[in-house]
Amino acid sequence: MDHFNFGGSELSRGHMFQMLLRISIASVITYYSVKWMMNTLDPTSKNKKKARLLAEEQLKRLSREDDFRVNLQTFNDYELMIASHLVVPADIPVKWSDIAGLDSVIQDLRESVVLPISHRDMFKASKLWQAPRGVLLHGPPGCGKTLIAKATAKEAGMRFINLDVAILTDKWYGESQKLASAVFSLAAKIQPCIIFIDEIDSFLRSRNSNDHEATAMMKTQFMMLWDGLSTDPNSAVIVMGATNRPQDLDKAIVRRMPAQFHISLPTEAQRNSILKLILETEEIDSSVDYNRLAKLTNGFSGSDLREMCRNASVYRMRQFMRTNDKKLQQPAGSNNTEIDKALISITMDDLLNSHLKMKESKMHTGSLFLENRIDLD
Repeated sequence: MDHFNFGGSELSRGHMFQMLLRISIASVITYYSVKWMMNTLDPTSKNKKKARLLAEEQLKRLSREDDFRVNLQTFNDYELMIASHLVVPADIPVKWSDIAGLDSVIQDLRESVVLPISHRDMFKASKLWQAPRGVLLHGPPGCGKTLIAKATAKEAGMRFINLDVAILTDKWYGESQKLASAVFSLAAKIQPCIIFIDEIDSFLRSRNSNDHEATAMMKTQFMMLWDGLSTDPNSAVIVMGATNRPQDLDKAIVRRMPAQFHISLPTEAQRNSILKLILETEEIDSSVDYNRLAKLTNGFSGSDLREMCRNASVYRMRQFMRTNDKKLQQPAGSNNTEIDKALISITMDDLLNSHLKMKESKMHTGSLFLENRIDLD
C-alpha cells in the first residue's frame, strides 16, 4: 500500500481519498447553504421567479401567435427579467381607430415610423429609408401619449416592451448595468420591437454632480447601447419615450430621439371627436349636444373627457338602480325584468352635472387653466 509522508506522519492513499471527499462534501454543502441563505434574504427572489415564469409564457405565446421561432435557452436570466414586461401584439387593445382628434400626429407616425418598419425590405440599399431610433412624445398629462405608443406597436406588428424603470435598479453592484444591457439584447432578439419608457424624464433626466454613481453608470450604459442601434442598418428596434416635462431630459437623450411629437390639449373640434368616440358604444339620450359639451370642456384632456363621461354613466346607473331596486330583485326569467333603454340612457343633464363636478375639482387642484400647464409642456 502506498504511503505519503507529511511532516513525519504517514497517510495512506485511502486516508487521502477520505480527506478529499470530506472537503468536497463540505464545500458543496457550504455553497448551497450560502446560496439558499442569499435567496432567502433577498426580498426580490419571489418576484424574480414570478417574472421568469411570466417571461417564459410570453415568449412561448410569441412563438405560437406570431410564428416567431423562440429558443428559451438563448435567453439569459437578465433578459428573462426584462421579458416579463413584454407585450405580445395580439394583447395590445389599442388601434389607430381608438384614438380621436390626433389625425395629423397619427399620419406623421404612420409615415415616419410604421412604414419604414413594415416595408424595410423595399429599399435595402438606402441608408436613409429607416425608422428613427428614438421617438419622443411630449405634452400635458392625459392627452394620449401612451395610447399612441401602443397603437404604433399594434399597427406596425411590433413587439412592445413596456419598460418599468424600477426593474433596472438592483442592490448588487453592476447588476443594473447588466439589466440595462439586457433590455437592448432582448429587443434585438425579438425585433421588430418598441422599447417604451413612460415618464422618461424620471429616468433619463439631465445628469449632474449630485447623481449617485450607480445611477450615472446606468444612464451612461443605456445611452451607449442605444447608440449601438444606429450602427446596425438592419436593426428594427425603436426606443419610444413619453413625458410632460421634456425640458428636464438630458440633452444627449434628446439628441437620440430625433422624431419628436407634441401632443397638446385637444381643441374644440378634437374634443367633439373624442366625446363621440367615447360615447359611441353607450346608450345616449337624444338631448346630448356634443357641440355644447365641446365648448364647455375647454382645458380638458382626453383622459378628463373620458372620466367625465364615466361619472355621468355611473350617476345614471345609480339613479336607475335606486328607482328600480324591487324590479331588479325579481327572478331572472321573469318578463318584468326587461330594462327600458330610455331609463339607462345618459342624458345631457348627467353630462353637465359631471362636468361641473370635474371643473370644481380641477379648480381646487389648480389644473384647469392652461397657464398652469405651461411649465409642464
